[in-house]
Amino acid sequence: MRDLGTVDLLVIGGGVNGAGIARDAVGRGLSVVLCEKDDLAEGTSSRSGKLVHGGLRYLEYYEFRLVREALSEREVLLKAAPHIIWPMRFVLPHSPEQRPAWLVRLGLFLYDHLGGRKRLPPTRGLDLRTAPEGAPIKDRFTKGFEYSDCWVDDARLVILNALDAAERGATVLTRTSAISARREDGLWQAELKRSDGQTLTVQARGIVNAAGPWVDKVITSVTRANSARRIRLVKGSHIVTPKFWEGSQAYLFQNTDKRVIFVNPYQGDKALIGTTDIAYEGDAGDVAIEEKEIDYLLDAVNRYVKVPLTRADVLHSFSGVRPLLEDDADNPSAVTRDYVFDIDAVDGMLPLMSVFGGKITTYRELAERGLAQLQPFFPQMTGDWTHEVPLPGGDMPDADFESFEAGLRARHPWLPRPLSRHYARLYGTRTEDLIGSATSVAGLGRLFGGQLYGREIDFLIETEWAETAEDILERRTKHGLVLSLQQKQDVASYVAERHALAAE
Repeated sequence: MRDLGTVDLLVIGGGVNGAGIARDAVGRGLSVVLCEKDDLAEGTSSRSGKLVHGGLRYLEYYEFRLVREALSEREVLLKAAPHIIWPMRFVLPHSPEQRPAWLVRLGLFLYDHLGGRKRLPPTRGLDLRTAPEGAPIKDRFTKGFEYSDCWVDDARLVILNALDAAERGATVLTRTSAISARREDGLWQAELKRSDGQTLTVQARGIVNAAGPWVDKVITSVTRANSARRIRLVKGSHIVTPKFWEGSQAYLFQNTDKRVIFVNPYQGDKALIGTTDIAYEGDAGDVAIEEKEIDYLLDAVNRYVKVPLTRADVLHSFSGVRPLLEDDADNPSAVTRDYVFDIDAVDGMLPLMSVFGGKITTYRELAERGLAQLQPFFPQMTGDWTHEVPLPGGDMPDADFESFEAGLRARHPWLPRPLSRHYARLYGTRTEDLIGSATSVAGLGRLFGGQLYGREIDFLIETEWAETAEDILERRTKHGLVLSLQQKQDVASYVAERHALAAE
C-alpha cells in the first residue's frame, strides 16, 4: 500500500470538469490529486458533438443566461486553445414546417449579440438556390442562414487541462478508482485502487466529486454521503460517414420532432452526424448506439440532402451518456444543460463538493465557480486566473494558428504538409517537443499507417498518460479512423513493448 500523503483536494473524475477543476485549483496554490477510474476523457468527454457553442436551440427553452455564458466562454476558449478549437460556419436551411423564418432570425440575432461576440463573423442570410453552400441541399429548401460557432477536439481539451494541472504540480492518476473516503482525524481518509491491483491512500482536506454519470455512485458508495440532487442520464449517439459536400462549412438540420441535427466536417474527408437524445437507465460504461438511432440520424439528414445516405455509408459510430441535472422535464431534449454544486461539510470543514450537470463549453467557468464555492474552506486560495492563460500548446501570438503553422513549416520544411498540419492541430507549440532532434521523416520512427509514426506514440506515452492503443488511436488522436485492423494490432503490440521495457 502506497501513501500519497496529505493534499488540499482529491478530485474524483478525469473528464473535462474534473480536469478543469484540478487545473484551476493547483493554479490557485492548492495541492491536488486527480484520480480517474479509466483513461482521461474515456467517458462522456470524448463522446460529445465536439462543439464549443452557445446552444442555439436552448433559446427556445428560455435558457438565456446559460446561452449568454456559453457564448462568452466560446471567445475565451478560442483564444486559450487555437490549435484544438477553431471557428466553424453553420448553414441552417430554413424548414418552415418546424419554425417560422422570423423566429429563426430572432434566435440568430440573440445568438449574435448575447455573448459579446468579438472574434467570429455574424449571421447572414443565404439563397440556397445560388449559394455554393446550397449545392448538396434539396431544391425545395430555398432559404438558409449561416452563423458561427466553434469546433473542439473534446478529448484533447481534457488532456490539455490535465497536462497543465500536472505541470503546475498536481498528481494525475489514470486507471485509478476511488474505493472509499471517510472523515477521520480531521481529514478525508481516501483509499484508491489502480487497475493493476495496487492500493493507494491519500489524505485530503476536501473532495471534489466530478464523476459525471457516476456522481451519484461516488456519493453513495464511496463517501457514504447524501444529496438531494439527482442526475438524469441521456444518451447521445453520433455516426461518421464520408463527407458529401464541398467546403469547410457545417450544416444544422431541423428535424420533424423539433430537434436539430449537426452535420460537421470531420477529419478532412468525413462527416460527423449527431446527436440523438434518449433517456438512458443502464450502466453508463455499457452505452452503445442502437440501430434505431442510426436510422433516426440518416432519416434526419436525408430529409435535406439530394443524394441520400444509406446504412452502408456509416463508417463509425459512438455513443455517450450525458449526466444532466434532473429538472423533471418530460422531454430529454428539454433537460437543462446548466450545472449546480452540492456541498456537504461538517462544522465548516472537510467539504465534499459534487458537480451535477454542465456542458463542455462551460467547463472552465464551472471550475472557476466551483472553486469560488470552496473558497471559505481554503482561504489561502488565490483568485481567478484561467480566463487569460492559454492551455498547453496554445501559447501562440494573437492566438493565430495559421501563422503558427506557417512558421512550423518554415522551421521544418521536410515535414509533409498534412503531417505538419496534424501535429500543429493536436500539439500546437508542443510540436517542437514531439519532433525533438528529427531532421527528416525517417527520424520520426516507424510508420504504422496513415500519418502515425513511432515518435508520436512515444510522445503520447511519455507525456500524456497513454497506456493502450485505444488511448492513442481513439482519444489522443483519431488515427484509428484510417488504420486497418492489422495496423491497429501493430500499434497495440508496439505500445505493449514500450510499457514492458519501461517496467524492467
